[in-house]
Amino acid sequence: MKTKTTSRVLATTLVTALAGIGLTLPAAGATGSALEPAVKPAHGTSHSRLQADVDAIMKTGTVGVVARSTGPRGSRTATGGVADTVTGEAARAGDGFRIASASKTFVATVVLQLVGEGRLSLDDTVEHWLPGTVSGHGNDGGAITVRQLLQHTSGLFDYTGDFPVLTGKAAYEAGRYTTWTPEQLVGIAMKHAPNFAPGDGWSYSNTNYTLAGMIIEKVTGRTWQQEVTARVIRPLGLRHTLAPTTDSRMPGRHLHGYSGFGEAGDPIDVTEFNPSAAGAAGAMISTTADLTRFYQALLGGRLLRPAELTAMKTTVRAPELDPGWAGARYGLGLMEIPLTCGGSYYSHGGDIPGYTTRDGVTADGRRTVVLNATGDGSSDSSTQQSQNTLIDNELCA
Repeated sequence: MKTKTTSRVLATTLVTALAGIGLTLPAAGATGSALEPAVKPAHGTSHSRLQADVDAIMKTGTVGVVARSTGPRGSRTATGGVADTVTGEAARAGDGFRIASASKTFVATVVLQLVGEGRLSLDDTVEHWLPGTVSGHGNDGGAITVRQLLQHTSGLFDYTGDFPVLTGKAAYEAGRYTTWTPEQLVGIAMKHAPNFAPGDGWSYSNTNYTLAGMIIEKVTGRTWQQEVTARVIRPLGLRHTLAPTTDSRMPGRHLHGYSGFGEAGDPIDVTEFNPSAAGAAGAMISTTADLTRFYQALLGGRLLRPAELTAMKTTVRAPELDPGWAGARYGLGLMEIPLTCGGSYYSHGGDIPGYTTRDGVTADGRRTVVLNATGDGSSDSSTQQSQNTLIDNELCA
């Protein structure tokens, strides 16, 4: 998800607050090209390089970092900082975390599976499946297709840009346990005029994926959480991945999230959060190992038929993401990011207050990098840049 601040920068991902829920993407306040890595360290072994890059992220003000790099020769992990500032327990490679907007790739995968089964078309309109839901203030569900929802070309206002719970410590504390329905979240967006006519631009909007989740339920008769679990989580054996509904707690070993929401004073523990506020746009919880397995299966062709995978990987320019990833493009629930060594990789970051997920996978799924950092990180672009450097170093090695 993302907040206004994040929304603009992709909205920096749930924005550091819900916008962050993966919801947003690049880091707020990023300037210049965060995609261009800092000077690459003169690492020795591949493991020492990964650890050095994690250490570099820690130096930008994060609380904890977990990272996993996987390729033909196996997997390597590196960690930094603590999972809990109260106990001082160190972050571990298997710790769970909120993946925020990285959830969108799971949701897009289910939608495309339904397309492959002939139960849904990317050219279907929102009005066809959800009559009357997108209307008012210039919004017209009859003019918006499912493809445009998944690609963020619908023009719909991002509801996290008018979502008080993400605006500060007090607001978060007051609203963190509130349960929201998808209809309520979409209703917030419908109070605003669209950013542009459907298909006439690109703008990251969590509203798009809220609607996608609602369409999944209309088509299947089951919630998006149930469909993601049955179609992706269970078949792949993702034992530490959850698509929660309203439970604010995180099970098992996990990283605690911390955010100051840009206010003075100490950050607060934001770990407990009712995921209904993010929903299909960014509610999921996972680990670096599970996300690695997911991306390998997806890009390796195990979850989608060739036609649907090609559609997912067909991208358009997403200039709103340039502050975080120069030259970024966006497909159907997947970003495409240039590599400094040539070519590109696929990804979907996620930000929610306290948690930042970043990842990268090659087109064939054989090389994958996943990391999560807790805390707000830097007020400039250094945290984002350090994360990009880690992924670039691993995929270009």
